[in-house]
Amino acid sequence: MDKRFSSFDEFYPFYLGEHRDRRCRILHYIGSALVLLMAGIAVASGNYLLLLTLPVIGYGFAWAGHFGFEKNRPATFQYPIYSLLGDWVMLKDAVTGELDSKLKQLEPQPKR
Repeated sequence: MDKRFSSFDEFYPFYLGEHRDRRCRILHYIGSALVLLMAGIAVASGNYLLLLTLPVIGYGFAWAGHFGFEKNRPATFQYPIYSLLGDWVMLKDAVTGELDSKLKQLEPQPKR
């Protein structure tokens, strides 16, 4: 992961390439949904300390997917902002049905 990206549009295909395993993506989606749920609970209850759980929930599920299924290092470590944005764009692409075609456009996966 030594490559430098100058824009999110340039980064996103790389990001998708790091999320080829469906199980990893599902864990990302679960984490994102739980982040939204917990944020809503925090706001509705007025217990804003619950917001401190958001990174643990979101990253916990995502990193479990990377270490357990993808067997790669999460891009968050090198590209935290782009990776956070990538989580939400990937979820949007999955919900809108665009993800499969974007995954098919990727270069073949290198041998590990």
